[in-house]
Amino acid sequence: MNRRHQSVTLLQASQDSPTLARLAELTRDSGARLKAIEPLIPAALRPAVKAGPIEGPVWCLILDSNAAAAKIRQILPALASHLRVKGWEINSIRLKVQITRHG
Repeated sequence: MNRRHQSVTLLQASQDSPTLARLAELTRDSGARLKAIEPLIPAALRPAVKAGPIEGPVWCLILDSNAAAAKIRQILPALASHLRVKGWEINSIRLKVQITRHG
């Protein structure tokens, strides 16, 4: 059996796979949520905040330090409320600290 390997774009792959299409949709949605709340996040903290996974009505923000998490935790109710006003069904926002190690 001679099988030819052909590269495909992520878009093509996601169109051929419902699971991958759903994952791509969730990734886009997570990024859109982050963009929607960005104005509410203090400018100095914005680089420390990344969009994370969506699990039903729970969304996760990934932070690069415990200090950033502590500051974001104080404004979580305002962030969740803002997202609901914008039309997202969200019950809560989880925070996950992901410290990257260099070296």
